[in-house]
Amino acid sequence: MTKKPAKCIASSANLRGHKPAHWPQHLQYLNSSVYHSSLSPALLKHIKRCPISTQKIATPTSPRPKVTIRAISDPSHPANGQFGLFAAQRIPPKTHILDYIGEIHCDERPESDYDLSLCRLPDGLSVGIDASSMGNEARFINDYRGLSSKANSIFLDGRTPTAS
Repeated sequence: MTKKPAKCIASSANLRGHKPAHWPQHLQYLNSSVYHSSLSPALLKHIKRCPISTQKIATPTSPRPKVTIRAISDPSHPANGQFGLFAAQRIPPKTHILDYIGEIHCDERPESDYDLSLCRLPDGLSVGIDASSMGNEARFINDYRGLSSKANSIFLDGRTPTAS
């Protein structure tokens, strides 16, 4: 039996914008997240309406800091041969750099290295955001472990308001 591919719910607004320099050709660039068909209509309505957040995050009002995608070619780096996201200018502490954008889903994705958990619902269903095949520059943020004693940036739970 052939497995039917799942559909993503996306609008052309998700796909607008210019791909950053060094964006890999095999990845779809997104300006906002898309919704996988594994989300029920009720869950999709809830996600679009209610923030999944544990703390208030200020809406970015100034242009986001400049970042660049670069190949990592240092043989001692744990991500050697992959890409990383780097500051292209000094970024002051506590600056919102960018949102993690990808495909919001509630199916299992154990093979993905780019799947972040958004929440676990009372019924045990997990909602995640996966940037393995589509996303933005945030998918290139690498783990600091093995490089430094502490992280130089952090992920915060929050939600940037959207028009939809």
